[in-house]
Amino acid sequence: MEGDTFSGLGNGTQVDGKVLQTFQKSFGQVQNILDQNRLLINEINQNHESKIPDNLSRNVGLIRELNNNIRRVVDLYADLSSNFSKSLEASSEGDSGGTLKSDGKLGQKRIRPG
Repeated sequence: MEGDTFSGLGNGTQVDGKVLQTFQKSFGQVQNILDQNRLLINEINQNHESKIPDNLSRNVGLIRELNNNIRRVVDLYADLSSNFSKSLEASSEGDSGGTLKSDGKLGQKRIRPG
């Protein structure tokens, strides 16, 4: 897959395989955090419904963890947005379109015709 290009954006724009791998990795991280948040929310709700003082006290830490996870998701989406924009800008530069490396930095890659 390395070095492959794809033109699946609907506007003829080609996307490097490494860019897609980076996006898939980031979306996987987001999904894992969201799954963890679902478990946290369920536990928070159970603790709240129990009205047991120790469980209610435990919710403070669980809610902090939930908030930190939400911040991480926001940061991942911000990075994804930035990387996607850079990728599109680079790919629209012409025959010698830039590509986005898996580390999020732009590089130059010649896209071969045919």
